[in-house]
Amino acid sequence: MAEMTVELVAVERRLWSGKATSVSAQTTEGEIGILPGHEPVLGQLVEGGVVRVHTTDGGLVTAAVHGGFLSVTGTGVSILAEDAELAGEIDVDAARSALQDADDAERARAAARVRAVEQSA
Repeated sequence: MAEMTVELVAVERRLWSGKATSVSAQTTEGEIGILPGHEPVLGQLVEGGVVRVHTTDGGLVTAAVHGGFLSVTGTGVSILAEDAELAGEIDVDAARSALQDADDAERARAAARVRAVEQSA
């Protein structure tokens, strides 16, 4: 099975790093899927996006990301987010409540938190 090294990092901490079989992320140019051996690329992550990493052990790492960059090199993938939360760390009830009560600036962030939890299953 082909694999690649992936790092998911936010400004304040490293959320996850390890070996993966694929990565998908939402960029300003659209959704991108990365498999091992992908050509080098640099993409800007959208505000309120979701990143999904399929690990080599069959697991799934899902995170709500808020801005930043995705970099693909010959050695792997780096996701450098301005802010990010792993789906397992998100209080989905609080996120849904924030989605209803949020102004436009916070609505994308709250929606990403809800989608990350929903897509982690």
